[in-house]
Amino acid sequence: MIESLHEKEMTKSSKTYLIFGFLLVISFNWDTLSAQGNDDRIQPYQENGYYWQYNGEPVILLGGTDDDNLFQMPNLREHLEELREAGGNYIRNTMSDRRSGGFEEYPFQKLANVMYDLDQWNEEYWQRFENMLRLTSEMDIIVQIEVWDRFDYSRENWPPHPYNPANNINYNYEDSGFQPEYPEHPGANEQPFFFTTPDQQNNQIVLQYQQKFVNKLLDHTMEYPNVLYCIDNETSGEEAWAIYWAEFIRDRADTEKRKVNITQMWDDWDLTAEEHRRTIDHPDRFDFLDVSQNNHQTDETHWENFLWVRNYIESEPRPINSVKIYGADGGRHGGDNIDAVEKFWRLIFAGAASARFHRPESGLGLQELSKTQLRSARMFLDEFNIFSAEPDSGHKQISNRGEDEAYLTRIQGNQYAVFFTNGGDVNVDMPEADGSWQVRWLDISKSNWTENQSLNSRNSIHLKAPGDGHWVAVISKM
Repeated sequence: MIESLHEKEMTKSSKTYLIFGFLLVISFNWDTLSAQGNDDRIQPYQENGYYWQYNGEPVILLGGTDDDNLFQMPNLREHLEELREAGGNYIRNTMSDRRSGGFEEYPFQKLANVMYDLDQWNEEYWQRFENMLRLTSEMDIIVQIEVWDRFDYSRENWPPHPYNPANNINYNYEDSGFQPEYPEHPGANEQPFFFTTPDQQNNQIVLQYQQKFVNKLLDHTMEYPNVLYCIDNETSGEEAWAIYWAEFIRDRADTEKRKVNITQMWDDWDLTAEEHRRTIDHPDRFDFLDVSQNNHQTDETHWENFLWVRNYIESEPRPINSVKIYGADGGRHGGDNIDAVEKFWRLIFAGAASARFHRPESGLGLQELSKTQLRSARMFLDEFNIFSAEPDSGHKQISNRGEDEAYLTRIQGNQYAVFFTNGGDVNVDMPEADGSWQVRWLDISKSNWTENQSLNSRNSIHLKAPGDGHWVAVISKM
């Protein structure tokens, strides 16, 4: 039977509608799956933007590891398991390749003539990186990646580096604008490597290889839900560099319908300095802050500067990370073991979204002392709802307090917590909280709770630490 023209058109139309509907279903399912996947990714906590959430649950990030470019470590799995066993869930991972341990690899392929080809990858480097991402994802450990580290491209690390024209087949000194040596501290900002973007020197010869490197990095990370992005390590470079790479990562993520969280870590030790406004004042560009350089400060200044930032962004809260806590006996950056421990606890009480001990010898890394802090912190956080708390930034609710003696955070009228740096006694003023209360003391150095104490409040509670050293008191409404 011969179909009429009308029937033929109807058949073609039906097929078109079926195909169109099928494509709509595919599109709907893809968008739905992408949205579901994004909900599980690390992102600011919906109920309190100062903190993170992961797998839909609020989480505070705590850690301490023995290296910066952790993915290059030969014993990575064991190190991560040791961290997780102690209560850690957070690592720093620079994409660094400087050979301080002798086992590090460069990302580019080395040719038979001992030169590097920046158009070819060293698969060992990238396999190590993928292995780290897979392991941390399986262990629910959050990875804060630093894309560039200025120390890789100056002083003794520059002469052997593949980006140095003497070592690659892709460009020479004249075309690239590089010099054979950069002997000054990288803080001098003499390295053209960090001036290649279009709004700087527009060095397309080098920029194309930097873009390839970052795209290769993103090829690996975009599929993983446990990754945060930081552009640089403690930089004092130009703002245009940070803006370019933040937008580069964001554009790639938008193309793949992925949520990403990006920041930049500035070098100035004073968080109130203009340099830090480059991230603080731009929540549209930088999803979180990293204030690690504040950990060069100590005592009250450490507390006050952190809370200056927290109060500054209170109208639009974002997580404030601290991926490097300096301080270790004999360390290179001042402070000792006790100082590092106190910074760790001040950060938690001040409302930091993360706190991680820096690698030795600049920090405690993952040793028994730092593992004890991680265990004690998890015990405290199981008892006290930090995600609903507000730090007492001006010490308005503690009286009879000495300098750097005690720090308070509270859920007003419900729970109060006090961190003592070295024993002592203070009054916690609670005029709105008459009634019966329970006090528990956490011996931080032993990860041990004392027996509960019951007491009644009439505007104030007197707290006296059970001994010297570091203690936390948790006061809860009965």
